[in-house]
Amino acid sequence: MIIVIGGGPAGFFGAITAREADPSQNVVLLEKNASVLGKVKVSGGGRCSVTHACFTPRDLAAYYPRGQKELIGPFTKWGPAETVAWFAERGVELKTEPDGRMFPVTDSSATIVDCLTRAAQTVGVEVRTNCPVEAVIPAASGAGFTVRLAGGESLTCDKLLLATGGRTSAPDGYSFAKNLGHTIVEPVPSLFTFRIDDPLLAGLAGVSVPKAGIRLADEAGGGKSLRQTGPVLVTHRGLSGPAVLRFSAWGARRLHELSYRFEIAIDWCPDLSSADLDTDLQDWSRRNGKQQIHTAGPVDLPRRLWAALVGRAGIAETTKWAELDRRGRTRLVSAIVDTRFEVIGKDTFKEEFVTCGGVPLREIDFRTMASRTQPGLYLAGELLDIDGITGGFNFQSCWTTGYLAGLGLAGTNS
Repeated sequence: MIIVIGGGPAGFFGAITAREADPSQNVVLLEKNASVLGKVKVSGGGRCSVTHACFTPRDLAAYYPRGQKELIGPFTKWGPAETVAWFAERGVELKTEPDGRMFPVTDSSATIVDCLTRAAQTVGVEVRTNCPVEAVIPAASGAGFTVRLAGGESLTCDKLLLATGGRTSAPDGYSFAKNLGHTIVEPVPSLFTFRIDDPLLAGLAGVSVPKAGIRLADEAGGGKSLRQTGPVLVTHRGLSGPAVLRFSAWGARRLHELSYRFEIAIDWCPDLSSADLDTDLQDWSRRNGKQQIHTAGPVDLPRRLWAALVGRAGIAETTKWAELDRRGRTRLVSAIVDTRFEVIGKDTFKEEFVTCGGVPLREIDFRTMASRTQPGLYLAGELLDIDGITGGFNFQSCWTTGYLAGLGLAGTNS
């Protein structure tokens, strides 16, 4: 018998794949909660970003701060193209949005949940909910496991898949892996927004900038290498948007070490150098001398943000462009290309919960997702020290590692 612990995307995909590859095997999936696939239900605002339209394995792997090198091989065996085809074969069509995210055409995560649960039922996977696992005990002979449930029941199996998710999903998974010989890289959050209390952002909630540059300010500890460029959104509590989320993913470990209190610098016009921006301001001043500075400028920024940046530069609302001297212009350039904010904490991005950390990748055979420390043990999904940026990448790593683990459990890809 094969036991899968964890009723999330990796666990389901592993269980279904194992049963399809070897129908003679009994496959039992154990989920501690009352329902399965909880993370799938809430992802993408209830729409479920199933994968991302990036079909070259090496390019796809570049979206993973952890797992970038190790995932290239697995993605050649099961990537977004295979994921799209798998769901299509089961009656679920996916669509691609302009940013590359792929959703079911129904725009409902229930479509994905129903497809996976139906597929498991069709191939004969036994799914048991409200079934928390208390302990996993390897057989004294070295072959097989005893899985002890919280209610006192014990199950035995020849092979076991741990797919318990990250820290926020099932922290017990780390204990199981550790007791079976694995080490654990401390799990810390990834994909989070920045909490900022700054007068400049007051009244700007909802303002978005299509392209801004973010970097960790030098004062925060040599952060020149940690930077991202992309859309930024002002929220009621600080800053969000794709650039912020990517920044938090790539800097997950470092920002945790800083206790989520650090200084960032934002360049609202990253395509312009300071010198070019200064020239543009001078040209604008000559052509619009009678106009008040806070009403408009030469850069394409939302009006409310522009006015706030003018204020940050110490320029009064009534000041006209003709009255802007060199020192005032220098301050304005600095306010635009080097806005400093003190981040005072993090916030969860919608219902996205992604963890940096888990079982070290060197302890896994990525051809089969088999443990290198415990025979018969396989691991998949976010329990591993793998995480991607937002946009369907984290689910894709679950489908991929779950698929390979399923074949490994069935003994068809060893």
